[in-house]
Amino acid sequence: MTSKNPLRLIKQVPGRRGAALLTVALALLAGRTPGLAWDYEVHRLINQVALGTLPTNFPAFVRTPEAVERIGFLAGEPDRWRNVQDLSLRHSSGPDHYMDLEQLAGYGLKPEGLPAFRYVFEEDLAVVRQAHPEKFTELAGARNEDRTREMIGLVPWAIAENYSKLKSCFSYLKTFQEGGTPAEIANAQADVVYVMGTMGHYVGDACQPLHTTVHFRGWVGANPSGYTTNSRIHAWIDGGFFDQVGGPDRAGIEGRLRTARPVSVENRDARPAEIFPAAVAFLVEQNKLVEPLYRLEKDGKLSGEPGPGRAGKEFLEAQIAKGAQFLADLWVSAWQQAGTDGYLRGQLERRKNASHDGGTTKP
Repeated sequence: MTSKNPLRLIKQVPGRRGAALLTVALALLAGRTPGLAWDYEVHRLINQVALGTLPTNFPAFVRTPEAVERIGFLAGEPDRWRNVQDLSLRHSSGPDHYMDLEQLAGYGLKPEGLPAFRYVFEEDLAVVRQAHPEKFTELAGARNEDRTREMIGLVPWAIAENYSKLKSCFSYLKTFQEGGTPAEIANAQADVVYVMGTMGHYVGDACQPLHTTVHFRGWVGANPSGYTTNSRIHAWIDGGFFDQVGGPDRAGIEGRLRTARPVSVENRDARPAEIFPAAVAFLVEQNKLVEPLYRLEKDGKLSGEPGPGRAGKEFLEAQIAKGAQFLADLWVSAWQQAGTDGYLRGQLERRKNASHDGGTTKP
């Protein structure tokens, strides 16, 4: 039976015919955008599986059919932004999808010592590049028109910042529930759903090992183990493989998960300031699986063919489960750590008092 995996197909045919088939293989995957993590269906699955792990006392409005659908749909939102060719949007949002951890060493940095502020981090990188220009290749023109090639990725900051946004949403929702109008409460709930959905995308990116590494589009540099250098491995892992094997096993993924609880650090609930280090630690753990993933591909376990060619399916489903679990735990942390919004509470009190006095005041 002929393999439908372009990576395996190329390896089976030597010489000029193999080169011709490379062109065919690239055409087969032309609809996929290099650099995206998981296809929409997998991102959607991560969000919806995460919803199923929430504790029974989590706000019930996120479990309505409309909210479940919305949170699933929003899993693809940050990738949709990337389809717009406006350079400012590509510059500001593109690096939020990945982080090439191996590059940190070239800047004298380690994951555990990264600053919690994204702009401080970028400043640290710029200082090193300015001091040692000989160590870094300058990319210009069309290859770097959005000026993101000098960045090594910002996904842990995207995760931590969206956790903070969600905590804010829960905070003002709780406050509106004390003294707001039905419309204000409904709007605050809609904001919670929006942030829950979009932040799930970045956690989904982080659990795909190829979004943690310089080897994101084929192995680069020294390659003593002979791993594939084909750039289309990323697109194949994101969706081509699952397309061929009938999709992920949702029931099996759900069976790997526990009830969501606050993000844990050293066997205790993480404090708000510890969410960023927890996101970095999660990314580091996925980076450890880059070479095992390439080894699976080399051994033919990700070809999609029946039998051994589908042995890698469990590996990828385990990654989906990790993403869903971490996402749900982040949701619970944001909800539990959100207090009432003191400023908004004061505004609502003034509005209430003004209404008693015959005036009107907007919060």
